[in-house]
Amino acid sequence: MFQLNRDSLKLGGFAGLREHQIVTDSRLFGSRKPSDTSEGIGNFVYLADARFNPKGETRMHPHSEIDVISVMVEGRVAHEGSLEHGKSLEEGDVQVQRAGGEGFSHNEVNPDDTRNRMLQLWVLPEQPGQPAGYKCYSPESGKTTRIYGGRQGESDTFDSHTTIDIVHLNAGDTTELPKEALVYVFAGEGLISERDETVAVKDGDLIRGDHLKMETVKGVSLIVVSDA
Repeated sequence: MFQLNRDSLKLGGFAGLREHQIVTDSRLFGSRKPSDTSEGIGNFVYLADARFNPKGETRMHPHSEIDVISVMVEGRVAHEGSLEHGKSLEEGDVQVQRAGGEGFSHNEVNPDDTRNRMLQLWVLPEQPGQPAGYKCYSPESGKTTRIYGGRQGESDTFDSHTTIDIVHLNAGDTTELPKEALVYVFAGEGLISERDETVAVKDGDLIRGDHLKMETVKGVSLIVVSDA
């Protein structure tokens, strides 16, 4: 089992935010990949844990042939861009933008006078040249919500063999992950096991393992990425 904590990594950032880059896959970053960051899994290639400064923003910038997922952990952002301009993300919401060959431009803005926190994930599309698209989710407490991946023809999520779930567990809950997974803890704490090995995990921990079992202490929130 592999474990990496966010706070062991260099704090960087750009424009109006500061972030820890936790996953920077070699397929995307090549020689620019920081050696202490994790590789991805499947088509999942990037994870950053960011805090926007008060009134901070990313500034308008383009993407193409990448799927961009934003998880609002604390506070809110105002979304601007070529997809769903004017949309607001509240705490707990998840935004998924598929750039495809068409591409999109966006700017995420913290409208408040206090810092917020947002996770951003990137996934490479399996088929190039797809149309741009937008989806938004509000995962519920105590449940697992699929926010990315699935079979072609489904409308609930963008299709991919790489799947991403938001898992919110209450105190005392357990969950089992039946195959290799990359797990990021973004709230709470618990114990995670792989066969005979058990480690304590908390907010900011990234875990990679096979057939993992998660037990909560005071409730926990996870991003779980796996590949079919």
